Amino acid sequence: MMQASELSALLDTLCPMFVMVDDKGRIVNAGPTLQKLRPDHPMQGRDFLDVFELVRPRTITTISTLLSLTGGKVHLKFHDEPRTALTGLIAPLPKGNGAIINLSFGISILDAVRDYALTSADFSGTDLAIELLYLVEAKTAAMEASRSLNLRLQGAMLAAEEQAVTDMLTGLKNRRAMDVVLGHLITANCAFALMHLDLDFFKSVNDRLGHAAGDFVLQQAACIMEEETRTEDTVARIGGDEFVIIFKGLVDESVLSDIAGRLISRLCQPMMFQGAQCKISASIGTALSTQFGTPDAAELLNAADQALYEAKRQGRSRHCLYSALAASGLKPASSQ
Repeated sequence: MMQASELSALLDTLCPMFVMVDDKGRIVNAGPTLQKLRPDHPMQGRDFLDVFELVRPRTITTISTLLSLTGGKVHLKFHDEPRTALTGLIAPLPKGNGAIINLSFGISILDAVRDYALTSADFSGTDLAIELLYLVEAKTAAMEASRSLNLRLQGAMLAAEEQAVTDMLTGLKNRRAMDVVLGHLITANCAFALMHLDLDFFKSVNDRLGHAAGDFVLQQAACIMEEETRTEDTVARIGGDEFVIIFKGLVDESVLSDIAGRLISRLCQPMMFQGAQCKISASIGTALSTQFGTPDAAELLNAADQALYEAKRQGRSRHCLYSALAASGLKPASSQ
């Protein structure tokens, strides 16, 4: 006849969540996985009802009624935290010597795996819990792969969208971005200033020192423009050596003239490229949205363009306001 120790060893393998109780309700042995749930509190020798709380059936209130439930199913939970829910199937031992209760986590298995760091080794090889764990792991891996792919795609889309509105040489916005910003400001009826800036003598730098020097000058000029403007302003390169700066909410001509003066002063400073001196300056024309009843992007750009070429006509390296040009009655210089 099988000894109790041999039976326990067999149950450890077949039912690692079993608990064996005697006829008084004391725990004789507990499976390794069940004991793993309470590693600091050995179950052997303790009263079953001190470890577990009977939840259903509600009619079971004593150990004797529990042991009489041959083949019955019970729902339990631990008295202490975490109060993991368990389902048990009762198998009475011969001659009324107690019972073996095989426990399982049921629908709470995922919480149990997380709370107790369980692995497939903690379950019987035929336990459907293993299949469920594999399915969950596979689903988690698939979801993580999908999430990673979505993040990469989202990043690629954002990068593509950013590239579509960015001048790749200078990192400034491009003409498309300028058009979008102007459209938003006009639609929102927001006051703004549009500054058109052209680099004087840039062609001579290109002709004398080559395109690498020209690219360097454009990048340096872009840095200066970004440093002299606010974060809410838009600086765009719209042509070879042409730039537009949109000042959101700023229509004070004296402030704009000060900004233009600083830009011209800094851009006139020689730039050194591979030991060679690059000398440029800047001509700037500015128009205000408030100067037009119903501002139109093309109309504003044309007004700033007229002011720019008046600045060039006056000798370059200077700033001209469209309002002053209009008030003087001067015919703007041709852009040809």
